[in-house]
Amino acid sequence: MSADASGPETGPELGSETGPQRETGPQLGPETGPQLRRETGPQLGPETGPQLGPETGPQLGPETGPQQGPGLGREPQPRTDPGQLCPKHKEPLSWFCLSERRPVCASCVEVGGRCHRHRIRPAEEHAELLRNKIVDQCEKMQLQSAGITKYVSEVLQGKNQKVVNTASATRELIIQRLSLVRSLCESEEQRLLEKVHGEEERAHQSILTQQAHWAEALKKLDTLRTSLVCMLTHLDNLQLIQKEQEIFERAEEAEGILDPQESDKLCFNKKCGWSPLLTQLWATSILGSLSGMEEVLINEKTVSPLLQLSEDRRTLTFSAKKSKACTDDPERFDYWPNALASTSFQAGLHAWIVNVQHSCAYKVGVASVQLPRKGSGSDCRLGHNAFSWVFSRYDQEFRFSHNGQHELLALLRCPTQLGVVLDLQVGELLFYEPASGTVLHIHRTCFPLPLFPVFAVADQVISIVH
Repeated sequence: MSADASGPETGPELGSETGPQRETGPQLGPETGPQLRRETGPQLGPETGPQLGPETGPQLGPETGPQQGPGLGREPQPRTDPGQLCPKHKEPLSWFCLSERRPVCASCVEVGGRCHRHRIRPAEEHAELLRNKIVDQCEKMQLQSAGITKYVSEVLQGKNQKVVNTASATRELIIQRLSLVRSLCESEEQRLLEKVHGEEERAHQSILTQQAHWAEALKKLDTLRTSLVCMLTHLDNLQLIQKEQEIFERAEEAEGILDPQESDKLCFNKKCGWSPLLTQLWATSILGSLSGMEEVLINEKTVSPLLQLSEDRRTLTFSAKKSKACTDDPERFDYWPNALASTSFQAGLHAWIVNVQHSCAYKVGVASVQLPRKGSGSDCRLGHNAFSWVFSRYDQEFRFSHNGQHELLALLRCPTQLGVVLDLQVGELLFYEPASGTVLHIHRTCFPLPLFPVFAVADQVISIVH
């Protein structure tokens, strides 16, 4: 036992080395066991061993002094609970082993005992330390409870009221702003409907004017033709010759009636229904909820050897060296770093978003199934033929390209995501930046069907978000 020599924390002095000191006083019989003492401690009784606990330890009160064993005036001890005895030595657990963190008896700490050379402490002292710790912990818990009570009653109550006020103000703000949006939408709707109605009336009036004009022309032609037929059937040769000048005049008058020509004035102008506000709100609503749209994935058979396709078929990574693993598929682009989606579109509304923030050279758009795949010519290069319509970026330059015509786009910043909306019902292809809600470009035409989403990347990586 490595007991402290300074005090009772490390246990009693148990002999000249570490064991308990045996008394040479009165012998109480062979069955009583060794008599242990702590310098001036009591003589231990034959049944209990060292009495150091509050119930069984030495009685050191000022009136009685230490009790010196049985028969010397000590009151009868209460019967010890068997659960409080050492299971090995059947002695009271009057010590606490700090090494094993358990109560032990005096025999356990003797030379040869299990806890010999362990750090020990009287059980009474260890219990007192535990009581002090419990008191300290209870005081801390009381302070903690007081703090929590104050927090609940003051801070949380204030926060609760603040939440109510903030939520109410936020609701009012949402209602106010959406009311303004609704008012703006209603106003824009009314304006556009009036323009459509006006354009319809204009077209109708033009058609009516044309109808009246051509009705008059038909009537005039019929009169001229009837007059000429009458001359032809009723005049003899001399009379016909005499009417030559009249015949020429009527023929010239008939030739003055021109043939009908196609005119845009007789058609409804769809541009009257175009509205930047409506287009922006429409694109935002579509790209804000793509749950009903088809999933756009890349067709691995079309991927250029300069591109690497991810396992989920959404990401294209550019590589300067051609991949040798690519098979010579008829659908594959063998020169330009292009790839087509596996899904084609024949009709309806379609939308997808592409993450382009890591690339400074890419193309995104749609292409016809007729787009050639082999060779380095312009017929295979996106935007340089009649079969592809693409939004492209090269460094800080942005363009819309189709059939070799490149329209420069002035963008204030480089988009991190690019939304594509294809409405085949009205023939619109729209490029949109979701982050700012900005329509980057709209192209309107009658597209050949079917159309495929098409991609090209010559720097870093692009990825389909949806």
